[in-house]
Amino acid sequence: MKDIIKLGGILLLVTVIAAAALAMVNSVTKPKIDEQKKLVIENALKIALPLAHKDAIVKVDSSEVEYYKGYKTPEKNELVGYAIVAKGQGYSSEIETMVGVDTAGAIIGLTVLHQVETPGLGTKIEEIRYGEEKPWFQVQFLGKTPEDLAVEQDGGNIKAITGATISSRAVTNSIRDALNVLKEHLQKAEEAVKE
Repeated sequence: MKDIIKLGGILLLVTVIAAAALAMVNSVTKPKIDEQKKLVIENALKIALPLAHKDAIVKVDSSEVEYYKGYKTPEKNELVGYAIVAKGQGYSSEIETMVGVDTAGAIIGLTVLHQVETPGLGTKIEEIRYGEEKPWFQVQFLGKTPEDLAVEQDGGNIKAITGATISSRAVTNSIRDALNVLKEHLQKAEEAVKE
């Protein structure tokens, strides 16, 4: 019985020391991780809203949806578009993209925020082909509206990545769904202002 109490005490001491060490590491690394996430979002917003001034992109938190408004000038007097994060389940991970649309609802920018898809297949959603400057898969979305978004296998005009139809479909459907949610929210907000 004495040995059990002694071993339990030792285990408790090791656990407390390990927890304290983890808490210390977390307190040191958390600000750096948060800063890195902030930089990723800022860079993604520059790509999603290319016509917006870097100091004139405003985050909008509503109870329904989180999105960003982009303005042409720092004075925020000329709205150029909106950006939203789209999330969809790919083959082996959740794929997150930042997509920007102009005030008419056409896509003006797109970038992948996070994906852990199969190397050589699903990761091609970010592939830049030789001689090109932008990812070929993402370029297909530019100028399209949510109504235009479907992969060829589903009767649409987005060419899926060979061998990675699930990843292609996840990106396409998540962007369409996110833009439809944003469009619906903006229409409700506009109607509320009119009343």
